[in-house]
This record gives sequence, structure tokens and C-alpha cells, in this order.
Amino acid sequence: MKKLLSVLLGLGISIGAFAQETSFGVKAGVNLGKYSNVPDDVKDYQKMNPSFYLTGYADLPVAPQFSIQPGISLQGKGAKYSYDGNDMDGSITTNVMALEIPVNAVYYIPTGGAGSVFLGAGPYAAYSLSGKVKAKGNVGDIVGGENEYDMDFGGDDRDQNAFDFGLNFMAGYRLAGGFTINAGYGLGLANLSPSDNSDNKFSNRVLSFGVGFQL
Repeated sequence: MKKLLSVLLGLGISIGAFAQETSFGVKAGVNLGKYSNVPDDVKDYQKMNPSFYLTGYADLPVAPQFSIQPGISLQGKGAKYSYDGNDMDGSITTNVMALEIPVNAVYYIPTGGAGSVFLGAGPYAAYSLSGKVKAKGNVGDIVGGENEYDMDFGGDDRDQNAFDFGLNFMAGYRLAGGFTINAGYGLGLANLSPSDNSDNKFSNRVLSFGVGFQL
């Protein structure tokens, strides 16, 4: 009994110590988004679409040098197609703003007094809040002008499915004072196409770079 009490006491002390080290952070930066599995006739025209992200998170230590980071994030996603040839000269840009909830497992590698390298990965779930498609130039039915419309994420005539999920991968450097340099990659696994046609399936791919601060 005494041994059991000693183990439980030690476990409680350890959990309490880790809980006291819980910290909170914020990070922001640039997203470069595109879609996977686009049709062959437009694949060569797809470019990275620049946007932004803003994320708040908690860093919950569960073991030495190892933490779980749940968070909430605004993520700019989408894609861009630039045409030059085949009687087309212009661009079509899809911009989507999504609310995302990531949960990452993060491992810290100390580099001395200056700070630590961190590596992480984990799942995310997201929901599209708004979106806009903008065409410029001689593209499709647009000739020498501009056209844009708001995207519809619900109903039978939706432009794209609203719900998204996938995996996050992250790496960066945290200085001793809390300043962070971040890079990441979002691998979307959800089919965003509103069509049941298997040939039309596509998912998000997002490369990100940014900075932040962790208290």
C-alpha cells in the first residue's frame, strides 16, 4: 500500500510539474495553397496561391521535451491558375478562408541556451467560412475583363464542400525568449469536390512559413 501511495504521489507531482509548464503561443505567416488531383488540361497552369494564417495554441507538456499542442486557426487556402496560350491569357484565383482546429504532437530538441529545434505532426479538422473566385483577362467566358463571385459551400449547387480534414507537419526553431520561426505543410485528405464523380476529386495542399511567440 505504501508503495502504491508513493507511486501515485510521484505521478501526481510529475503531472503537476508538467502542468505548471503549460504555455500559450500565437503564430502567423504566409500560406501557399494549391489543390491536388486537378485535371490534366489545367495541371500545368496551376500556381501556388498566396494567403495568410493566424493561429493560437496551447503547449501542454506530457513528457520531457514532448508536448501536445491543440489550437485554433484561421487558414487561407485555395489555388491559382495562370494561363498564357491556347487562346487564353489571364488567371483564375480561388481564395477560401477556413476555421481550423489542429492537434499536433511536438518534440523539442534543445540546442543549448539559445533555444530548441521542434518537429511536430498531427491531425486537423476545418470548416470553410467564406470563399471567392476571381477571373481576369481572356479566360473561359471572360474576354478582356474581370469577374468574381462568392463561393457557395452548402446545398446541391455548392462550389466546394465546406468540411476539410487532414494532417499537419511542422518544424521550426524556438529561441530561449519565446520567439519562434515556423514552417509547415498541410496535407488535406478530404474530397472537396461537390460531385460524386471520382475523376473530380481534389484536396487541399498548403505550404506555410511564419513567425510567432510562445509565452
